[in-house]
Amino acid sequence: MTDPFLELRELKTHFPVERGLVFRRRIGTVRAVDGVSLALARGEILGLVGESGCGKSTLGRTLLQLIPPTEGTVVLAGKNLSSLDRTQLRKARADFQMIFQDPYASLNPRMTVFDALAEAIQAHRNVPAAELPARVSALMQKVGLAPRFIRKYPHEFSGGQRQRIAIARALAVEPKLLVADEPVSALDVSIQAQIINLLAKLSREMQLTLIFISHDLSVVKHISDRIAVMYLGRIVELGPAAEVFEKPLHPYTRALVSAVPIPDPEREKLRQRILLPGDPPSPMNPPAGCAFHPRCIHAAPECGRQTPALVEFRSGHQAACIRLEEIHGAAKPA
Repeated sequence: MTDPFLELRELKTHFPVERGLVFRRRIGTVRAVDGVSLALARGEILGLVGESGCGKSTLGRTLLQLIPPTEGTVVLAGKNLSSLDRTQLRKARADFQMIFQDPYASLNPRMTVFDALAEAIQAHRNVPAAELPARVSALMQKVGLAPRFIRKYPHEFSGGQRQRIAIARALAVEPKLLVADEPVSALDVSIQAQIINLLAKLSREMQLTLIFISHDLSVVKHISDRIAVMYLGRIVELGPAAEVFEKPLHPYTRALVSAVPIPDPEREKLRQRILLPGDPPSPMNPPAGCAFHPRCIHAAPECGRQTPALVEFRSGHQAACIRLEEIHGAAKPA
C-alpha cells in the first residue's frame, strides 16, 4: 500500500508485572501486543479476530492512544499520533473514536441521550446551543432511532438500541477512523445482524475506516474487506476476508475456521473440527520461536527456534509460518 490512511509500525504494548506491597519489584512482563505492523486504506474495513487474551482489544486501544504504546508508531492520515503531546492528542481525537463492547457500561446512566450526544459534539465542535437539538436528531436518525427518544435515559432502551446510541456518540464528532471492540457480542443474534449492517452502511456512506474486533470469524467475514488473525500479540495471517475464510493459510486460522458452525444440518454433520491441543501460552512467558508451535500439528524442530515473519504467500494474502510451502504444497509463494 503506497499511501495508507492508517499505518501501524512495529507496535508493542507491554505491561509490567510487579509483586510486593511496600517494596515493589518487577517479576515479569505481559507482552499483550508484540510487534504489529498494519496498513489500511481510507474507507477500508478490517476484521481483527483471535481467541480471548490474544491482544486484539489492547491493540485497538493502543492505536487510539488510550493505552500508550511501549514501542512503535501509529500514523493516521500522515500524523504520527505517538509523538503528540496531551493538548495535540485531544484535538486529534476528533478523527478517531471507539465503540465499546458493553453499551450500557459505556453510557452514563445519569445522562439522557440528548446530553450524551450533545456533550460529544461540544467536546470537539464549536456548535451553537440552538443547533444542538437538530444535530442530535440527525444523529439518531442516522443510526435508525426516532428523534423522540432523545430525552430518555440508557436504562429505558434495549441492548441493541443502546449500542446504536453508542455508535451515534462515536459519529458525533465526524471521525475518520472507528474501532469497534466486540460491538455485537453482548447482543442477541437477531440484533447482531442489524448492528453489523448498520456499521457497514455507515462506513460506505461516510468513507469511515473501520477496525472491527471480534472473536467470531463468521461475524467478521460478513463486514470486512480484509481479516487479520492475531495469536499471542502478533498477527499470524492477513488477507482478503473471503480468501482467509475459505482458503486459510496458517494452521491457527484453519482451526478457527473449522470451529465456525454451518447452518445446513447435513453439512454440519460432515464438518471436521480441528482440535488444538493444550491451552494458549501465557503472554508473560511466550514460547521461543513461533508462539503457536506447541499447539501446531505441523510443528517441526525449527519452529521452536525461528520466529516467522509475515510473508505474502498468495497475492495480498500473508501468513507467518515457516512451513507454508510444505503445508500448502500445491500453492506457490507470491
